[in-house]
Amino acid sequence: MSFFSKHIAPSNLDTKLRTSEIMAKVRGVEIKTKGLTNHIFSGEYHSAFKGRGMSFSEVREYAFGDDVRSIDWNVTARFNSPFIKVFEEERELTLMLVVDISASSLFGTSKQTKRDLITEICAVLSFSAITNNDKVGILFFSDKIEKYIPPKKGKSHILFIIRELITMKPHSNAQTNLQEALKFLNSVMKKRAITFVLSDFISSPYHDALHIASKRHDVIGMHIYDLRDATFPKVGVVKMMDSETKQSKWIDTSSANFQKTYVANFEQQVKSTKDTFQKSGAQYVTIRTDEDYVKRLQLFFKSRK
Repeated sequence: MSFFSKHIAPSNLDTKLRTSEIMAKVRGVEIKTKGLTNHIFSGEYHSAFKGRGMSFSEVREYAFGDDVRSIDWNVTARFNSPFIKVFEEERELTLMLVVDISASSLFGTSKQTKRDLITEICAVLSFSAITNNDKVGILFFSDKIEKYIPPKKGKSHILFIIRELITMKPHSNAQTNLQEALKFLNSVMKKRAITFVLSDFISSPYHDALHIASKRHDVIGMHIYDLRDATFPKVGVVKMMDSETKQSKWIDTSSANFQKTYVANFEQQVKSTKDTFQKSGAQYVTIRTDEDYVKRLQLFFKSRK
């Protein structure tokens, strides 16, 4: 049994945005998400994601209680007095966004589509990252790699990423292939990165690539879903089309068997996705399109401290 978002073809799939409209959308996302970053998330991000290495900063005179293993013996011998090496955490990190842009991401029955929510979350994370002087990159995928933008710093780079999030259309509407996206990530990202995978995870198996990615990177799966992915209204017999395979069939949505099976399938998908991420050593977060994602992100950041 497929899910609601795979059956209802989005009406705005072929919408063409003029340049002025695109820039207005980019500006709107920037104003909203940058404000959230400045007032809420910059400190949360900094606390949640810490640098992995330590770099030498300076030497200072030894004080009671200092670790004797930090004594710089060369300087100590030169001044005939104990000095220790002082190290600082290397704060510069890389944020990688792995974004599902398959047809099901354009589905939404409340205030926004999954894609809209993904765009805002990516913008919040990106602005938080550059506030921390980190690099940001993004990988778009459907059943194949759609586009890869290497990590860079700077506001103009983030605005370019937001524009791509708003305008990017998949070349293929076939089923989602997260396995290929993670394989690509593993091949191009040699250094450890904070990696957010944003998808509804209606995908072919991806266990192996996720396991490898989680060993190399700090991976967080963000399961973005709509209320109608989890429950289906009783509206009688309707014709549904899978937005990815384009296959249609008639379904009696009021039947008890359909309702029970529909809910059970979604719950099983969530459980399976969560288990897959946790077994791979990655984190897993669910966010619904009609929820306050700000609170969800705050809870996630606090859980990392």
